[in-house]
Amino acid sequence: MNAPQHLAENQAPRLPSEAQREDLMVQVAKLFYDLELNQSDISRETGLTRWQVSRLLREARECGVVRIEIVARSTRLPHLEAELQRRYGLREALVVADNGLDSALTSVTQLAARYLCNLQPMPDLIGVSWGRTLTKMAQWLTPRWNEALNVVLLNGAINTRSVGEPCHNVAERFAMAARGHATLLPVPAILGNARTREALEQDPIIASVLRLGEQAPVACFSLGELSPRSVLLESGYVDEPLMAELARRGAVGDIMGRFIGADGQAVMPELDARTLGLRPEALRNKSWSIAVCVGAAKHAVVLACVRAGYANVLATDEATARFLLEHHHE
Repeated sequence: MNAPQHLAENQAPRLPSEAQREDLMVQVAKLFYDLELNQSDISRETGLTRWQVSRLLREARECGVVRIEIVARSTRLPHLEAELQRRYGLREALVVADNGLDSALTSVTQLAARYLCNLQPMPDLIGVSWGRTLTKMAQWLTPRWNEALNVVLLNGAINTRSVGEPCHNVAERFAMAARGHATLLPVPAILGNARTREALEQDPIIASVLRLGEQAPVACFSLGELSPRSVLLESGYVDEPLMAELARRGAVGDIMGRFIGADGQAVMPELDARTLGLRPEALRNKSWSIAVCVGAAKHAVVLACVRAGYANVLATDEATARFLLEHHHE
């Protein structure tokens, strides 16, 4: 087809009727996607302006004439990731296909570790919470991934009893993998009374660690479930009667030792006043606030977390992603 190479915008041909328009979409899409012509070449070939070519390509995607499918060569589910990002305004979502709880935990923590190690620009300060999930994540971090890194602990981790595999030394594990160093918060997560917490926060050493946690542009944390498997229960910070009272008051789980309800707010102010560490509200100020969680027991707390805007990056399993999408409008 011989057409002028440069049509003025006011001389551009009118786009055809609706019946003919789809044929033109197919023609333009075939030239662009199958024959790999650029929009200038297509403009010269068809006599359309570049603006009209661009518009037809966009409409072809919107109405389904063109379907673009991202096929990850892993267990990732990009369609669920994109939908989570749209619904909850996330910076990134990382979702793996369900294949049993243990397998999902391995896949999710591997994916979260790769994401953290690939951040650009590479941060020199990150904050982490502690628990089983991040302990698992630490083992997948790329060796020597950031030798200038300072890993600061975001909440107290000295426990009153030890049960099962140690999960309180997450900051050290992250720092060891990076060949960086860790800044610890050498206090319990929950104290006996509020006055003790206030006094510790005024101590210069403790205050300096808390400031580092506030300043860290990256926070990586897991979410605690409200169940007998809670690491706070296993570590002796809370007991079963207190867990029952938290449930009665509407708690859905904890973020860095702070028990929240469905609205993301603390359900027991008197307990929150005895809790030492970064407050969930501070997570909204992070460039990367990375929540890592797996399993049905954490569905309610992760829903509260993303609704409240505490996380802008979420690494999770397929069932949790579908739960979040199903309950978005509630």
